[in-house]
Amino acid sequence: MKPNDLILQTVTKVVAFIIAIFAVYLFFAGHYTPGGGFVGGLMASAALVLLLLSFDIKTVQEVIPVNFRTIIAIGLLIAVVPGLFSFFFGVPFLTHTFGYFNLPIIGKTALATVTLFEVGVFLVVVGFTMTVIQTIGESE
Repeated sequence: MKPNDLILQTVTKVVAFIIAIFAVYLFFAGHYTPGGGFVGGLMASAALVLLLLSFDIKTVQEVIPVNFRTIIAIGLLIAVVPGLFSFFFGVPFLTHTFGYFNLPIIGKTALATVTLFEVGVFLVVVGFTMTVIQTIGESE
């Protein structure tokens, strides 16, 4: 007999969304304050782990049909690309740069190559954490 987890699953949907939004905040706040791709990735993974605890692995995989090992590879590629661009400009590996750009809706804003690197770190952390958690969960 399967227990009725309706309250747990309903609360999890709201809390996982709040945690995911906080992960995005930590990601973008990490350039000037503590946070960034690593901590944001851990928080995003925490939201996904909460979903895995409330629902079963098959349900979460149906809703989020992502191969997390592929996410690790994509994240590594994205993290290395800014470092490779530094070779074209004759500066040391992973030397970052930034510039000010006028974006259509936002207006004048600073864009940095470190953000691209942090996206890669974010994806690697989420991919690795979820691969480990799913591997442990499937071994039962």
